[in-house]
Amino acid sequence: MNLLIVKANDRPSDVAISSKMYDIFLEEVSKNDQINVKIYDVYQEETPYLGQDLFSGFAKIESHEAPSKEEQTLLDAKQKAMDLVTEADVIAFAFPLWNLTIPAKLQTFIDYIFSTGFTFSYDEAGNMIQLIPEKKIILLNARGGIYSTPETSPMEMAVNYMRTAFSGIFGMEIIDEVIIEGHNATPDKADQIIKEGLEQVKTVAQKLGNKSF
Repeated sequence: MNLLIVKANDRPSDVAISSKMYDIFLEEVSKNDQINVKIYDVYQEETPYLGQDLFSGFAKIESHEAPSKEEQTLLDAKQKAMDLVTEADVIAFAFPLWNLTIPAKLQTFIDYIFSTGFTFSYDEAGNMIQLIPEKKIILLNARGGIYSTPETSPMEMAVNYMRTAFSGIFGMEIIDEVIIEGHNATPDKADQIIKEGLEQVKTVAQKLGNKSF
């Protein structure tokens, strides 16, 4: 099994719960020699934002011109992300909720693969076609507030976005989710919330070793 883990928090694991989730997940899956693990740390990779450089670079390549350094850097970053997704059977994301959404660098990684002809396309009638639905997804998310109530869930645009993009648009199957929430909102329960959530992360990692895709 080829597993890609996308780490989307550069804060240390002693203060950032999603970083701790990443550490525990990686530790567990690394025990299984049947799982080939690759890491994409969005804060360690060169991840220029999408913009005109991408379209200018594509235009130059089509015209058999050499892209600028900035254009080539963006083209290479996009290709690397696409190659890693192509190779992976399972992609696990460890990410926080920041200001109601995902970190900008995680958004950039998704922008690289959110591409017509790669993750989706359209038929002649304009219907969307999901191109790589065989990929499996695991979501590991931490959020200090409580966003699972009917009143607060519409405000949460991190897990909801990931579900919409990867399942709704790309057609990939989300095989597991662990969401640790409320440890900041209810500090008297924080230790128990975090402990139980991290045990769930460990279980998800152990289960993955028993799956075949």
